[in-house]
Amino acid sequence: MTVTDTPSATGFDQSTFDAFLTARNEPDWMQDQRREAFAHYQRMLAEPLDPEEYKRLDLRTFRPEQYGIKDAGDAKQEAGLSTLMRDRAEFGGSVVHQDGQCVSSSLSDELTAKGVLFGDLSELLPKHREQLEPYFLTRAVDPQADRFSAWHAAFWTGGTVLFVPRNVQIDVPLYSLISLSEDGAADFSHTLVILEDGASATLLEETASTDPKAAGLHVGAVELIVGQEAKLRYVQLQNWNGSVKHIAHQSGRVAKDAMLQWTVGALGAKMSHIHQDVHLDGRGADAQVNGVTFATDRQLLSYYTQQTHHQPDTHSDLLYKEVLRDKSRVVWRGMIKVDPDAQKTDGYQRNDALMLSRDARADAIPGLEIEADDVRCTHGATAGRVDDEQLFYAMCRGISEYEAMHMIVEGFFAAVYDRIPVELVRETLSHVVERKLGIGD
Repeated sequence: MTVTDTPSATGFDQSTFDAFLTARNEPDWMQDQRREAFAHYQRMLAEPLDPEEYKRLDLRTFRPEQYGIKDAGDAKQEAGLSTLMRDRAEFGGSVVHQDGQCVSSSLSDELTAKGVLFGDLSELLPKHREQLEPYFLTRAVDPQADRFSAWHAAFWTGGTVLFVPRNVQIDVPLYSLISLSEDGAADFSHTLVILEDGASATLLEETASTDPKAAGLHVGAVELIVGQEAKLRYVQLQNWNGSVKHIAHQSGRVAKDAMLQWTVGALGAKMSHIHQDVHLDGRGADAQVNGVTFATDRQLLSYYTQQTHHQPDTHSDLLYKEVLRDKSRVVWRGMIKVDPDAQKTDGYQRNDALMLSRDARADAIPGLEIEADDVRCTHGATAGRVDDEQLFYAMCRGISEYEAMHMIVEGFFAAVYDRIPVELVRETLSHVVERKLGIGD
């Protein structure tokens, strides 16, 4: 399916949707939202995708009919599932999803007593409608943005929700895991994080595959709502196996004098495309976006990022670092947008790529759309290969080629690592780099 093709059977047609609704025990208002989204999804299938976002993403071999949503009773226990962060720290709460279904959820008594909500979205959304519905697919991710966002809005099966009441400070990180185990399983999980005014929290989320070879599909969404003077640190490490396709719309909204630190790691998946928006909605809002990508084999990892400044005195800083090996490809299209009223904006975006092989390819396309006249907005992109003289210098001093390459790659990523205050995340990323280079366990 190219950006201009009209698809035929999708495997998610009207009969599939009707059966999906019948199998779910949901209130009418939730099912009405799904029906509206599905109707829009069907309309969008006949329309081309935005060529600016999708023209570098080859979807001709993408066949939605090869995947299906697993029944709730099919979910297996997650015992033995290898993850990057789960067993390496203590968390204030954790949620685990497998094949689109929640298999475990916990939250400390202390946080529960403070009014914090953390758990399975499909369970908590109808139970706490008054608190959660105003934010769900209304302020951040637009369910009518394109066929993928509408597809997700119609078929979302669960996911993680975090709600932190006004002025509640959560000092211990929370943890979320999204996993796939069955061959052909489709995951439509949704992450919704809401911090009311003055609240703070850290959520560490990762994706993983139980079977290293099972094909899977993830069509997801992430919504991060940060209230006035609130502080959110959100980390998502994408570590699917090499047979999973990963497509997601992700959006953050940052209110007056609030701070969002958003770290993404693209490590796995056969093909991945992330549409990532950050909106600076209030005066003094601050957003820092960090990205670490390591692509190998024939992976295709794509990002479409936007930093939109709506109010004066706002600040955004995006830094993506990518390492590519073998015949992999990474695509990054970045844009800083500044509204007419957003004077005194300070926006920055940078993308650096390091190629470890001649056949790897990196496409970096930064851009600016500025409608205010008193701003400071800059962007940059670099790409290059590892210097053979650096390798030779290290190996002449008794360091193996793998160790020398590890030192160079770690040094390349250091600028991003230094921006991440959570030690567990820094250590995890460093460990994954070793594994990608073929050293370590």
